[in-house]
Amino acid sequence: MSGPTVIDAHHHLWDPAHRPQPWLRESGLDPLHRAFTVAELAATAGPAGVAGTVLVQVLPDPAETAEFLAVADGSSLVRGVVGWVDLTAGRAAVADELARLRAGSGGARLVGVRHLVQGEADPRWLCRPEVRAGLSAVAAAGLAYDLLVRPHQLPAAVATVRALPELTWVLDHLAKPPVATGELAGWAEPLRELAAEPGVSCKLSGLVTEADWRHWTVDQLRPFAGVALDAFGPERLMFGSDWPVCLAAASYTDVLGAAEELTAELTPAERAAVFGDTARRVYRLPD
Repeated sequence: MSGPTVIDAHHHLWDPAHRPQPWLRESGLDPLHRAFTVAELAATAGPAGVAGTVLVQVLPDPAETAEFLAVADGSSLVRGVVGWVDLTAGRAAVADELARLRAGSGGARLVGVRHLVQGEADPRWLCRPEVRAGLSAVAAAGLAYDLLVRPHQLPAAVATVRALPELTWVLDHLAKPPVATGELAGWAEPLRELAAEPGVSCKLSGLVTEADWRHWTVDQLRPFAGVALDAFGPERLMFGSDWPVCLAAASYTDVLGAAEELTAELTPAERAAVFGDTARRVYRLPD
């Protein structure tokens, strides 16, 4: 993309020395077990034409969210933060925590909430009454909710979206399809069912780390991106780098370049949606 127009709708930051990141001890992630700062991101994303970003929670820790909001407050790059609150704490408690975060440094940059549903043993965790009560507080606060689920959790996501149509939903990483095996079955149908709900958008993100980290190609990503483009349309699809997680398989510029190849046949207006306009609208990002 030419010019500073791209919005990267999904990236992270962390410093294991300040806040431990046990998940980085997983096989193959040792090179990521170091600090990643907004300055390093800016040095990479800025020259690639990225004008703004959405910083997404890593840990189920409200202190991390407060720190991310403070980072956004001091950054011209980070336009919004998707944070974390305990959705099971009760509707009033979730509302109070969101109000507390918004009252702190950078609180105006809070644009959404996410929970690591992918790690929950219960495939229908999203359907629990206490979780839905928490989600209703997120909706009442006018925030988006990022769905981080795997394919087997998509049916619960569909049911919960239907139960809470007033909430703005964003599916992360296309629900982590099995790119490495190339199998669309078991993923594509529930994804299309979720996409049939008009309040759901989707991030074109996270595909390279679901592929073979060393030998992935754009052609291997194409069938999965194609399903998402067909199901959601460009107006409900947004680019995300998933930096620095993506570095396990590809550089920032490689991920952006792959997304550009996957959307090359779209019209200029459609590409503008994927690479910025959708994220600006869904997350209500400031200019």
